[in-house]
Amino acid sequence: MSYLVGRSVETARLFALLQEARESRGGAVVVLGEAGIGKSSLLEHLAKASSGFMVMRASGAEFETELPYSSLHQLCAPVLEHLDALPAPHRTALRIAFGMETGTPDPFLAGAAALGLLVETDRPLLCLVDDAQWLDHASARALAFVARRIGAERVALVFAAREARAALEQLPQLNVERLSEAEARSVLIREMPASVDVRVRDRILAEARGNPLALVELPRTAGLSGLAGGFDLPAPRVAERSFRARLAQLSPEVRLLLTVAAAEPVGDPGLLWAAAARLGIADAAAGEVPLVEFGTRIRFIHPLARSAVYHAATAAERRRAHGALAQVS
Repeated sequence: MSYLVGRSVETARLFALLQEARESRGGAVVVLGEAGIGKSSLLEHLAKASSGFMVMRASGAEFETELPYSSLHQLCAPVLEHLDALPAPHRTALRIAFGMETGTPDPFLAGAAALGLLVETDRPLLCLVDDAQWLDHASARALAFVARRIGAERVALVFAAREARAALEQLPQLNVERLSEAEARSVLIREMPASVDVRVRDRILAEARGNPLALVELPRTAGLSGLAGGFDLPAPRVAERSFRARLAQLSPEVRLLLTVAAAEPVGDPGLLWAAAARLGIADAAAGEVPLVEFGTRIRFIHPLARSAVYHAATAAERRRAHGALAQVS
């Protein structure tokens, strides 16, 4: 397993949470830090260490914060087959919350039902919720309910957020700080050719200010010939500028495919390709997409990549993407 530079304390804390969940002493933690600081990398590192666990994922999305229970549905989608095992009131509450029946969902019953659904699995469970600052209110409240009640379960629940949502403030927190100068230099040396002038490397270190994503994306953003002018951009904007620069090199068909992927919250390949077919996008377009990973789930390489794709699209392109997804859902 790869080693995360400067993250030994954070890794140890998360691995301890995982081990406690193996022993039916489940728990939750909220990983906090600025954009690009490495929260998503920590979640991915934890997922790779979770041998024997079922890993379930959700990610908050800025454009879905007004859709009640959208993030909870994303997390629970892989285990909805166990819905019938729940008591009738819980089953009904969750079906209403997920739009499978009409009515007004009871928040308490929805939270209790989500907890019941998660503990129905026959393996220990690792739930990873990225970009939790953009969870819709109903999902945040339901997941906080779950987090406070898994102390005797084989469940580890890890949120990553730039700042804690009110519903999550009472949960244990793990703050991720910027890298030290020595740690940042180690990351940059790994990312850049050895032949790069030391003065250029030092300038990038100064501009990145210990933010790992900025250390990776700054050289890609400006190109080595453009480093002398400096950047002076916050790390999230550096990363988004890099992602947008890569988008600009793609064909219109591939950019539209990425827009559909960004608009589809669950990462369901079936939905993505059905919507793509509606838009006349060929399957072969996936061969040249650099910002997503195609597998049993469609995943962007970083939450900021998804945000960059969605906001780089025109309003008309976003409407086409959402329209196609609505037709195949």
